Amino acid sequence: MGGCVALIVAAGRGMRFGGDGPKQYQTLGGAPLLRRAMKAFVHHPGVSAVQAVIHPDDAMLYAEAIADLSWIKLLPAVHGGATRQQSVRNGLEALAGKPPDLVLIHDGARPMVSASLIGAVIEALREAEGALPCLPVVDTLKRLDGGKVGATVPRESLARAQTPQGFRYPAILAAHRKADGVDFTDDAAVLEAAGGTVLSVPGDETNIKVTTMEDLRRLEGALMETRTGTGFDVHKFGPGDGVWLCGLKIPHSQGLEGHSDADVALHAATDAILGAIGDGDIGAHFPPTDPQWRGVSSDRFLRHAYDLLRARGGALTHLDITIICERPKVGPHRAAMVARVAEIMSVETHRVSVKATTTEGLGFTGRREGIAAQAVATVKLSA
Repeated sequence: MGGCVALIVAAGRGMRFGGDGPKQYQTLGGAPLLRRAMKAFVHHPGVSAVQAVIHPDDAMLYAEAIADLSWIKLLPAVHGGATRQQSVRNGLEALAGKPPDLVLIHDGARPMVSASLIGAVIEALREAEGALPCLPVVDTLKRLDGGKVGATVPRESLARAQTPQGFRYPAILAAHRKADGVDFTDDAAVLEAAGGTVLSVPGDETNIKVTTMEDLRRLEGALMETRTGTGFDVHKFGPGDGVWLCGLKIPHSQGLEGHSDADVALHAATDAILGAIGDGDIGAHFPPTDPQWRGVSSDRFLRHAYDLLRARGGALTHLDITIICERPKVGPHRAAMVARVAEIMSVETHRVSVKATTTEGLGFTGRREGIAAQAVATVKLSA
């Protein structure tokens, strides 16, 4: 085989996590932790193949987690053992028939590993048999004696170890075989015990290993990015006794013409959210040529866009709607409009703003030929 193989260890039960099922299959931003970890190696140009080590009971979970990943680099999964060390050994032995030059051993519960860190570990293997990402210890360390604080432990020569830990394959396989029956805390320690040299490379603070539910919540926050989308819509006046604005019928001497209820404000808001998530516009989801949308209430459009946002693990930070018209007056209805828009999306009212302005008698709105609206949606969405 040659090249570099990434061995992703995911056979543990995660007893400290406390969630529903093994932690490596918990979702982060809509994707299982294991999938995110494997994807980083599948897409890295320095990695020629990726092999997972899984628990025998997790075959279905694993198949779902890797669905649609590039099969070109994926090797058949290997069953793990009773301990992490045994699982790694099983993975290494499975590669022995067509041995790679290098192997990267990574925790399946570290979903945020970066391409630069993977590259740094591979590069370090030019000089040594092993490479270990390390982070400095920045807090003061104390030795505890029962419930009492004992001596201060010097931290200058201490570091926090991460994965992926990289090795020249023949060296780490021989070291694991030699360590049979001896329990080590990580693979670098296995190589060290066999007399191999391990170099340190700078680790990455975002490369967190998920151990508890709180770790997962921290990563959820770190993964979210802020996006904005804008929407604009216009409808002209026609016969009627009121106009629909922000999901409310406002009494007026005319109505608004449109394929649906012509709620110009909700149409702009819908487009703003669709724009923020990069999913086309209102016409793509609800074509005006489709008779099923004739006369339909536009709250369905806005709710649809919001549901798409939520389905992608996103959240609405704020929706700002501006209605542009001479008549009817929006001010008396503003609070009710805010409440209705918030109700449609099941969000708090402080996340919605409705404003109104005129064009000082200029343009088609100034001539009272119709109403325009624009909206800006700010959302949080997984990167």
